[in-house]
Amino acid sequence: QVQLVESGGGLVQPGGSLRLSCSASGFSFSSFIMSWVRQAPGKGLEWVADINSLGGTTNHANSVKGRFTISRDNAKNTLYLQMNSLKPEDTAVYYCGRFSGSTWYRIENKDYRGQGTQVTVSV
Repeated sequence: QVQLVESGGGLVQPGGSLRLSCSASGFSFSSFIMSWVRQAPGKGLEWVADINSLGGTTNHANSVKGRFTISRDNAKNTLYLQMNSLKPEDTAVYYCGRFSGSTWYRIENKDYRGQGTQVTVSV
C-alpha cells in the first residue's frame, strides 16, 4: 500500500525557516520524480518544486526560488523541503507526491500524495 506522510509544518514568523519531510513507503520511491505542491486557503494547487529520481536535477517555482530547496534521501525513502525566509504568502497546506504539473497521478484509486502538513507564516 502506497503511503506518503508529510511532517515538519507549523507556525513560524516571517523570515523564519522550516524543514518539511515526506516519508514514503509501498512503492519504488527511488524510481520516480517527486514533487512538493501547496494549497493556500481558498486557492488551487500550486506546484512548488520537484526533483528527479536520483536527486541530481531540481526545479523550483519562481515564487520560492532562492528561498526553498527540495532534496531527497533515497536510502531513507524520504523527500525534504527546506524553507527559508518564509513569507505570509507561503501559508498553505504542503503536500508531497507525484504530480503531473496540473493534477496528481493516481494510484490504488486515490491521489498519489500524502495528507499534507500545514505551514502558517504569521507574526
